[in-house]
Amino acid sequence: MAPRTNEELKRDIESYISYYNNKRIKQKLAGMSPVQYRLHTSQLAA
Repeated sequence: MAPRTNEELKRDIESYISYYNNKRIKQKLAGMSPVQYRLHTSQLAA
């Protein structure tokens, strides 16, 4: 279903960005989401 208002569009975009960064699992990132991978590598470097 397509968004009907600017607010719905904004909510949908924010929801997708959150999914993309926090829930999407990437095989290239050792099976972690981008945020998990970033935290993991920063802990290894510390």
